[in-house]
Amino acid sequence: MRSGKWFKISILTGGLTIALALGAVYYFLHTYTVRNVYVEGNVHYTEEEIKEIVMAGPLGHNSLFLSLKYKNKGIQGIPFVDVMDVSILSPDTIRVTVYEKALIGYVKYLDAYMYFDKDGYVVESSSLSTAGVPQVSGLTFDHMVVGEALPVDNPEVFSAILNVTKLLEKYELDADNIYFHRSGDVTLYFGQVKVALGNDGASLEDKLMLLPELLGSLEGKAGTLQMQSAAGSGGRYTFQPEG
Repeated sequence: MRSGKWFKISILTGGLTIALALGAVYYFLHTYTVRNVYVEGNVHYTEEEIKEIVMAGPLGHNSLFLSLKYKNKGIQGIPFVDVMDVSILSPDTIRVTVYEKALIGYVKYLDAYMYFDKDGYVVESSSLSTAGVPQVSGLTFDHMVVGEALPVDNPEVFSAILNVTKLLEKYELDADNIYFHRSGDVTLYFGQVKVALGNDGASLEDKLMLLPELLGSLEGKAGTLQMQSAAGSGGRYTFQPEG
């Protein structure tokens, strides 16, 4: 009789344990199911693309799991992204903060676009160009390796590239190409318009400050805007049409 009583108690205890476990699992899955996602810091990827990346795989819609999965961890295999952090705003709402790799330009090498940082280190290789990062031309090298610096003759050129790209961003200028000549001169390409800036770094910002208005007046035209030096007492720049 006593053994039968303990058997019934064991069954009840086991059943209660299972019920509690199932209840906990249901609460975990139901309460922390993600229904709202806020994304910030993304440039190279859309919000929908970031959501698909973050929420892929088993438990990809559970906020607790995601906050642990992405806590203080780098992202592997996602071009241009260094870290993504997931924070819980409420059990069903998360914020995804994207920290992208700091890119200042890219060079074309064979069939790839090689993106590099302010120190000239190649941080990413891609088969596609990406908006917001200018192409840099005129650099000479015979090889390159992701994770290593571009083997250029004059490494100081990267400081010049960084200076130009910062000013382009400051004055909301989207150059298609930045060409560095062996002489030190810099030429910017905006569609059909070339802007010859010369090599006077001290006056670079003054020139780029005027460039948005000048480019606006040249819309639909093709040729070279000569900004190596100011012409005339009014400090006007000349435009040389093509043809």
